[in-house]
Formats: sequence, C-alpha cells, structure tokens
Amino acid sequence: MGLELYLDLLSQPCRAVYIFAKKNGIPFELRRVELLKGQHHSDAFAQVNPLRKVPALKDGDFTLAESRKYEAPDHWYPQDLQTRARVDEYLAWQHTALRSSCTRAMWQKMMFPVFLGERVPPETLASTLAELDRCLQLLEDKFLKNEDFLAGPHISVADLMAITELMHPVSAGCHVFKSRPKLAAWRQRVEAAVGEDLFQEAHEVVMKAKDLPPADTAMKEKLKPLVQVLLQ
Repeated sequence: MGLELYLDLLSQPCRAVYIFAKKNGIPFELRRVELLKGQHHSDAFAQVNPLRKVPALKDGDFTLAESRKYEAPDHWYPQDLQTRARVDEYLAWQHTALRSSCTRAMWQKMMFPVFLGERVPPETLASTLAELDRCLQLLEDKFLKNEDFLAGPHISVADLMAITELMHPVSAGCHVFKSRPKLAAWRQRVEAAVGEDLFQEAHEVVMKAKDLPPADTAMKEKLKPLVQVLLQ
C-alpha cells in the first residue's frame, strides 16, 4: 500500500498538508480521523501515531507525525538558508500566537454556542478577538511586510500554515480580511497559487462547521477538557 494520510480537515495543519500533497501531485490515500468523535484516541490510531494527533502519515512500515518527508519544489521550503530561516521563524511563532487566537475565536464565537450549547461570557470573547487582532497586525507588520508571500516573492509552507489558521475564525463569521487590504491581497495570491478549487475543497468541512448538529451528552463529556482550555 502507498502513502496514507491521516487527516481531519476540520484541523488547520491537516488542511495545509492536504493542500500541499494535492498541489504537488503526491498520491495518497486519505484516512479520515474525526477529532470531534475522539477517533484520534483510539488504539488503532495510536499504532500510527502514539502522540494521538493529526496529521500523521504512513508509508508502508514507515510512520511519521511531526516532521517533513516528501520532496517538492524548492520554494515550499527553500534551500537558501536565510529564506528557510524566515519560514521557520513564522512556523515557530504561529504555534503559540496565531493558532491559539484563531482556534479560540472559532470555538468561542461559533462552536461553543452552536455545537455545544455553551454560553461564552462576552468579555471572554472580546478579549479573544482583541488578541486575534493583535496577532493579525503582527502577521502583517513582522512577517508579510511588503512582500507577496510570508518568506518572500514565492509561496512557501509558511503561507499554507497561515492561511489555514485564518480560515478558522473566518468560518465562524469573523471578518479577518475586511479592514486589512494587505492581508486580503495576500489571501488572493495564496488562493491563486494553490488553485481556487483546491483551496475551496480543503476548506469545505470547516466552512460547514456552523451546520453541525448539536453535540450529544457523550460528546460534550469527551470535549470537557477542551472546553476548559479554550475558555481560559
């Protein structure tokens, strides 16, 4: 059997991996892992990734959870050390900054009230949206600057990771790009670079998250630890 990708397209990094593989013509079998159902905690998935996280890949006897394996055109992860350092700099920052604020914004604005039936204190949501705005300003001023893409004139994995993060609050109705023409123009360039059809395909699940049926009691119980973290 060839390459298997274990993904949930509700997840930001899973969407980035999906777009990357499709765009670069890497053949793979999609193995869906539904995070909201807790499938990543199953014993079967633990055989693929003992960390119980997605994305993960399996290629024959080879499994991988937290690294890069497949070759692609240089611009995705450039050989030039300074350009690669720019990509790495963004990836290191976004884990504790943009990802946190985008995830909290989506869950507090949409998933808690619509999916879980949980009330979010207005001051909590206001604080989260203020932090998201601060991160967006840093994304523009520190990383994008006046370039076409985050690491220079060509798209890289940094752009894929960033755009998939931002589509989380967009799916919840946050107007991330409305008052930010520089960021809006960047989004258009990223979509054009990967292809609009592929971009829409990768984000179909998250853009329909608002239509999910309400969680049942068992699912709410499973998600309690997540709720506590995302409301802090």
